[in-house]
Amino acid sequence: MIFLVDASVYVFRAYYSLPPDMRDGDGNPVHALYGFARFLGDLLEREKPEYMAVAFDASLNSSFRNRIYPPYKANREPAPPDLALQFERCRHFCERLGIAWFDSTEFEADDLIGTLAALMRAEGLRCTIVSRDKDLAQLITPGDVYWDYSGNARYRHGEIAGRFGVAPERYADYLALTGDAVDNIAGVPGVGPKTATALMTAFTSLEDLYERVDVVRDLPLRGAASLVARLQQHREVAFLARELTRIRCDITLAVTREQLRRRRPDMGGIDEFCSGNGFGELLRRQAARLAGPA
Repeated sequence: MIFLVDASVYVFRAYYSLPPDMRDGDGNPVHALYGFARFLGDLLEREKPEYMAVAFDASLNSSFRNRIYPPYKANREPAPPDLALQFERCRHFCERLGIAWFDSTEFEADDLIGTLAALMRAEGLRCTIVSRDKDLAQLITPGDVYWDYSGNARYRHGEIAGRFGVAPERYADYLALTGDAVDNIAGVPGVGPKTATALMTAFTSLEDLYERVDVVRDLPLRGAASLVARLQQHREVAFLARELTRIRCDITLAVTREQLRRRRPDMGGIDEFCSGNGFGELLRRQAARLAGPA
């Protein structure tokens, strides 16, 4: 099993939940950094994974999705200025803790996780995806686990539909119909979660839906006839949305299973890291436990 961590979820969670008065010697806020470091150390102590990787988002507006659809995520406020430095130090902490990390200006963390999952499955590893981002549920295949760490909830392949409405294989299609307001993606007008779930239960994919769209008239849905007309009118919108919501699992990453094996923490680097950021002994002691006997 390999653990694939969606870093941004836990960095942002720490940023907004911990007191912002934690500062390094130069007065820079480090509360998000500290919270992420605690999360990562706790996860390692709890699970003791042999293989692990952390994926970061490098930019809010430079991925291939922005080229396809410029309004993508345009509704989001830029990250607070003091967070950029903390994100960079989170990467440094991963290195010192012996964990591989990845980022890209072309692809999002989701795509990195999707590709790493595909590569490691090919090498015989199942995946535990650690995130609260519902979009990543589409990556779960039989034998994998979606772990909402903060909510202490784990979902296997057969449990995803009960949690998110549809099976993982149909989740990108589901979002293509509903749209995704968080990412500024338009869907088919008037299609909400209930209708999208019904459609993705009746059809195997977006392609199947549009090949047999007249069948929708016979489904027990309110306004089924008008729904057919809306689906036909907004076909291009739906397929564009699916291109945006589908996570890429085929990007070029030159990485092997062995490169994702967790290494022994660099205790000298951890000590320097903690001193430089004004952290006390807790992280040092935790890293020492993870390192084991010298």
